[in-house]
Amino acid sequence: MLPVLEIHRLQTVFKTGQEEVTAVDEVSFQLLPGETVGIVGESGSGKSVTALSVMRLLGRSGRIKQGDILFQGSNLALSSDLELRQLRGRDMSMIFQEPMSSLNPVFTIGEQLLEVIRRHMDFSRKEARAYAIEMLGKVGLPRAEVLMKSYPHALSGGMRQRVMIAMALACKPKLLIADEPTTALDVTIQAQILELMKQLREESGAAILLITHDLGVVAEMADRVVVMYAGQIVEEADVFTLFREPLHPYTRGLLGSMPRISGDGGQLEAIPGTVPSLNRMPEGCRFHARCAWASAVCTQEQPELTALEGGRRVRCWVSQVEGRLPEKPGRKEAAL
Repeated sequence: MLPVLEIHRLQTVFKTGQEEVTAVDEVSFQLLPGETVGIVGESGSGKSVTALSVMRLLGRSGRIKQGDILFQGSNLALSSDLELRQLRGRDMSMIFQEPMSSLNPVFTIGEQLLEVIRRHMDFSRKEARAYAIEMLGKVGLPRAEVLMKSYPHALSGGMRQRVMIAMALACKPKLLIADEPTTALDVTIQAQILELMKQLREESGAAILLITHDLGVVAEMADRVVVMYAGQIVEEADVFTLFREPLHPYTRGLLGSMPRISGDGGQLEAIPGTVPSLNRMPEGCRFHARCAWASAVCTQEQPELTALEGGRRVRCWVSQVEGRLPEKPGRKEAAL
């Protein structure tokens, strides 16, 4: 089975004044038809920039410095603006994290939704309008006929988010990139949106790249999980293996900070410190200053993202030597 999306050694940089900072560094993974890959990590880890790189929506200050983004055989990193406009909305769509900045404030919801449908689908205006109303109903928006005449400012944040989801799903894309798709939605609507995404995947074989902070959503939706930290992939595994036995200390910290219904009432774990600044990355492993397992080699040499058995990948000196992450932190300088 050929991948829908293949990313090879992607490096994305932004110009800030007289210098360039690297927001995404040597990122590689692939996405198969009908597969959902979740990307998780703290704010500033490079998740959204990876997605925007795929869509080639980096703005004037951002650019892809190196790497390939292969979508159905085409290298998006080299595609022209015309080629990208033909692909966006039809073959690949994105649900953006901030719906208010993604909807045009001077056009009605109906005008914006109809533009997407009529540009990429062979519908008459009457058919497109009926389909637009149907899509708004599918994402849980009441009185869709009235909403078609409304402007974005008249809608709540959650309603605008659902409009964006309706626009992204309307043309049944082959690749759906969802950047925090359930932010600002209550749990009932969240479940409805996730179910709609599952239906798209099952009916059309669409591949979904899901970016989220919510590990519960990842557990429900994802087949594989990519964990990012400070612009790099630090671990990748299938969802069951990753939740059962994380190999990177950062992944262990993320899972430990997740509340559980069946918990014993104890305190949640916290990862000390913050993600390093893009223009002041530490030497060695980028996570070492926050890692309880760190040893001397971690502060001096950066580990490679190493492939392990079962299709797993991890970027950690301790796990690569031990074959696992010990339950209790401890220095392993002699072994390393």
